[in-house]
Amino acid sequence: MESMVGITVNGHRREVPGPLTVAGLLRHLGVKPEYVAVEVNKELVRRSRQAETPIAPGDVLEIVTLVGGGSAAAVESPPLTIGTHVVHSRLFVGTGKYATLELMRDCLEASGAEVVTVAVRRERLLDRQGRNLLDYLDPRRYTILPNTAGCFSAEDALRTARLGRELLEGLANPGADWVKLEVLADPRTLLPDPVATLESTRVLVREGFQVLCYTSDDPVMARRLKDAGATSVMPAGSPIGSGQGVLNPNNLRIILEDLKGDDPDYPVIVDAGVGTASDVAIAMELGCDGVLLNTGIAGAADPLRMAHAMRLAVEAGRLAAGAGRIPKKLYATASSPTQGLIERS
Repeated sequence: MESMVGITVNGHRREVPGPLTVAGLLRHLGVKPEYVAVEVNKELVRRSRQAETPIAPGDVLEIVTLVGGGSAAAVESPPLTIGTHVVHSRLFVGTGKYATLELMRDCLEASGAEVVTVAVRRERLLDRQGRNLLDYLDPRRYTILPNTAGCFSAEDALRTARLGRELLEGLANPGADWVKLEVLADPRTLLPDPVATLESTRVLVREGFQVLCYTSDDPVMARRLKDAGATSVMPAGSPIGSGQGVLNPNNLRIILEDLKGDDPDYPVIVDAGVGTASDVAIAMELGCDGVLLNTGIAGAADPLRMAHAMRLAVEAGRLAAGAGRIPKKLYATASSPTQGLIERS
């Protein structure tokens, strides 16, 4: 007679037939192993050990997957190097908040993005139709940037980053070695916790991660994160999902000056708050290396059209930054020559 084993999976108590290994549990749940990463009692179970790792009564498991978090660029724009990654599109797009997975897929295509960011979550391993985000996000086409969105402590952010790496290694996706680090201070403002963010950055760098670090527009914090080993500092234009655009361009200018002064190729990417194409163009004209956004596309009345607009805005802003704008003047300057005018009689 088959015995039953009581365990906790993703916060829910359940009875499963025993004895089981981690690999056996995934088969029992109908989950594709390559779509998930697993912890047992807060210890990561590497994919190579899942078939030999037993599940004991009382074990607490976390099973996470990727969920929506969030054509070539203009030929004049050189590739962007972020650590060991080289990309041509400077628009980084999230995969969350879309009405349907099909719309997300089409908007990613329209945006021209090569890098898409995803949240690592234990819920929604499958939707009501039995589909997973990865059924609509080709890991052979996109470099996936896992993020720690929703983490309010260094401990949770570190665990999430490690699970994300395990998951993407199973998919053989090049994004396995990097993470978009978010450690938030409170759910109302979604502002970053500077102390926990700095602490997490140092730990993840020691563990071999390339850390792309979400932060406020504080120049001092930006310098400290770079000194801690962050591969890229990602200051917010304005609060996450607010659509307010770049609220403090002067701080971004200082961040760019400080971080690029002796390291001109260091990547600074605006993350969060942009609402429309002009916001993206402004960020790029300031000299930022890229823009990461999600709600600006997914929340638009016509997301597909906005995806096209954001793509063009990144290209236009980058070209304008390289071209150099004319200085602002108080008075008018005629663009037509004044010589040779027909004199009045």
